[in-house]
Amino acid sequence: MASPYIEIPVGDRLVRITNPDKLYFPAAGITKHDLVDYHLAVGDGIMRALNRRPTTLERWPGGVFEGAKLATRTDTRNADAFYQKRVPKGAPDWVETARIDFPSGRSADEVCPTELAVVAWAANLGTLTFHPWPVRSADVDHPDELRIDLDPQPGTDFSDAVKVALDGVRPLLTELGYTGFPKTSGKAGVHVYVRIEPRWTFTEVRRAALALAREVERRMPAQVTSKWWKEERGEQVFVDYNRMARDATIASAYSVRPLPHAPVSAPVTWDELASVAPEDFTVRTMPGRFVVQGDLHAAIDDRSYSLEPLLELADRDEKDHGLGDMPYPPNYPKQQGEPKRVQPSRAKD
Repeated sequence: MASPYIEIPVGDRLVRITNPDKLYFPAAGITKHDLVDYHLAVGDGIMRALNRRPTTLERWPGGVFEGAKLATRTDTRNADAFYQKRVPKGAPDWVETARIDFPSGRSADEVCPTELAVVAWAANLGTLTFHPWPVRSADVDHPDELRIDLDPQPGTDFSDAVKVALDGVRPLLTELGYTGFPKTSGKAGVHVYVRIEPRWTFTEVRRAALALAREVERRMPAQVTSKWWKEERGEQVFVDYNRMARDATIASAYSVRPLPHAPVSAPVTWDELASVAPEDFTVRTMPGRFVVQGDLHAAIDDRSYSLEPLLELADRDEKDHGLGDMPYPPNYPKQQGEPKRVQPSRAKD
């Protein structure tokens, strides 16, 4: 027996939604139809975040339920959810793709949203979180977005990430002449995006992100760490420079996160950041906020900035302080100039 379905007009397309009444967030009573409607309600915003960017789809086809397991790079057994890096078979011909190269040297054709119908189609496949690359399809080797990921470590929380964003990141960006656009991660972290000129490679942009992380750490040494190894971070907020490595992505603005209350990654203003909480922004609440405030990242494309100030800071770190590169994630080939990729406690042994 064929699955029940409806067809929803999205722009010039008719998008088929199968099993529209299927519960995707049972605790919140949110169905697949609700999820699609949510994405349409914030359409201008999520398209600004995804437009012409190669995008990995985080798919939860069975919904979010207690005990559901997301496949990882090292463990795909009995997974209920997974990351889709290659365009799914049977995708409509209007779903465009971009060819990207992974650190392993392999390539893939990844979904590259160009219209809102693609987002609705992906939501029908159970996509909750969209993970766009910081590049556009016209030039997939030169990022146009610097992403600052403030990741609270055990013993810290969202309020600590907010403090680092307001007291560390924002003043530094102002000194550099940059405009940063903050958002909640949808979980405990804070993200800040800066549009950059697409003139530098992933290696160079990552080097700039590392320089920024170290400078914020210098200014707030009790609250911030740039240490890659978890055993060295302590109860601090980690500024994750490796989010700028090739194929290391961040949940887009307006993406849904797989928690029972269906939170979303929400653009916020700098002024309201100290007074919000991640749970304020959900599939239920964000559409109404969007009607009133629109996309708070609407001006993000108005200006792109040079990375030269941060790269100069990286040069000074190396020359004056002997601070070179830091380790890449374990699935990356060994990089030139990278230190030993081994935990300090093991290295001592």
